[in-house]
Amino acid sequence: MATLREIRRRIVGVKSTAKITQAMKMVAAAKLRRAQDSINAARPYARALEGLLKDLLQSAALESARSPLLFGREQDEKERVILVVVTSDRGLAGAFNSNLLKFTEARIRDNYAEHKKTGRLAVVTLGRRSTDYFTKRGYKIAGKYPGIFSKLEFDTARAITLMVTDLYNREEADRVEIIFNEFKSVVSQKPVAERLLPVLDPSGFVEGGVPERDYIYEPDPISILNVLVPRHLETMLWRAMLESNAAEQGARMTAMDSATRNAKELIGTLQLSYNKARQAAITKEILEIVGGAEALAKS
Repeated sequence: MATLREIRRRIVGVKSTAKITQAMKMVAAAKLRRAQDSINAARPYARALEGLLKDLLQSAALESARSPLLFGREQDEKERVILVVVTSDRGLAGAFNSNLLKFTEARIRDNYAEHKKTGRLAVVTLGRRSTDYFTKRGYKIAGKYPGIFSKLEFDTARAITLMVTDLYNREEADRVEIIFNEFKSVVSQKPVAERLLPVLDPSGFVEGGVPERDYIYEPDPISILNVLVPRHLETMLWRAMLESNAAEQGARMTAMDSATRNAKELIGTLQLSYNKARQAAITKEILEIVGGAEALAKS
């Protein structure tokens, strides 16, 4: 049985841990509020940009716009795939990173097992956790970006998009996907995979269809398209990074709240054990005193 000193030491240690987890929960809550504001501002812009792009392509027969960047190249058995995997830089966020990495492994196993086997699968890692994970497991790494969430900036998303687009244009990739945690609520984060390149799915696009809105283009649709496509790709990646950041703060807030509650419950259990041990020690001392007095009386 643990001594009183050992129990006291454990109580002090758990109380210190509870203070730390409570502080981390408060920090995560403050960061989450800012992250939610950012993602709520980015989502409507991203949806509007995607809708504008589709309307622009449907408004006229843009034969010159039929580039691989938009509609992809003819697929063959040697398709090359790049997965952009977005995780956090730090841990202490519950199953936030592990769930995403399991989702990524399952997607590779179900859709790209042959690509991985033949070396036609590469990953671009955003965040320290995904960088460490895929590097240790010998994956083909097309780009590493650890530490980007310490200072989240749109220029970072632009630089990564340029790198990935360059790989696609040089035919080192025929398909690019982003895998990230989508923010649903403080207690809910959902791993998702979205196509980045090619921009549009040819099977779901009808050229010459009726656009949702009628636009007047200045100077001309092709010139606008040349500006719109890169901005759309940058916005997609930026939104994924913002979604992941908000989801991370929500997961960390939930994890730290759970850790704080568990610490308080453990303190209660240890305090009860301490009281029982103290009572047993006092009872033992009383019995020893009474026994000693009786022995002296008999003598």
